[in-house]
Amino acid sequence: MATRSRIKTLKINGRDVSAHEDETILDVAMEHGVFIPTLCQIEGLTISGACRLCLVEVAGWRRLVPACATHVEEGMEINTDTERLRNYRRMIIELLFSEGNHVCAVCVSNGNCELQALAQRLGMDHVRFTNLQPVRLVDMTHDRFVLDRNRCILCLRCVRVCDEIEGAHTWDVKGRGSEARVVSDLATPWGDSATCTSCGKCVNVCPVGALVKKGRAIGEMVKRQDFLPYLSNMREVKK
Repeated sequence: MATRSRIKTLKINGRDVSAHEDETILDVAMEHGVFIPTLCQIEGLTISGACRLCLVEVAGWRRLVPACATHVEEGMEINTDTERLRNYRRMIIELLFSEGNHVCAVCVSNGNCELQALAQRLGMDHVRFTNLQPVRLVDMTHDRFVLDRNRCILCLRCVRVCDEIEGAHTWDVKGRGSEARVVSDLATPWGDSATCTSCGKCVNVCPVGALVKKGRAIGEMVKRQDFLPYLSNMREVKK
């Protein structure tokens, strides 16, 4: 019979809480209704730590730590909402907007975009950085879906869901830094992919308007993510 992990006691924003030692700070915060922003993490997929929006302060620790990838420890004193963190998170959102082409008024995900929702929640009403205005390849070769790399934030949800849930391993990342791009089958056009099953899981987990269904008008792209925890649990049961 499987043994349960030991219980740890800690504080989040001055509030005493308890958690299992195998839980992350983000897990515990969500259980107790404490908001920590994230764009790369989603229930049912492995931890990526790509967006860095979930960084929190831990008393006595020199650096900010990602809540999604840091497991709880006995006696931790965690702050999730300080002026330092608010400024940092807003800067990240602004950099994401300036690095890509995120014009909400003409996006099919307008009103259903996690980046847009976080910008509003964090009080971002303008961008202080110069827009890089990238011109990236839009892949419309698939019969049902579109990949617009100009809106991609490299959260890697699509890569992980295709690998961990669907098992097709279609998506990967090519290049480094500002040249990093999501590609299918070693940079093969998506419509020519020999591995894609056209399941649409990557489209549904994409937090922005980078992966969408064809034929959607502005504001019409609604995504379903409720399937992920169920499928993830079923895979664990079969192991």
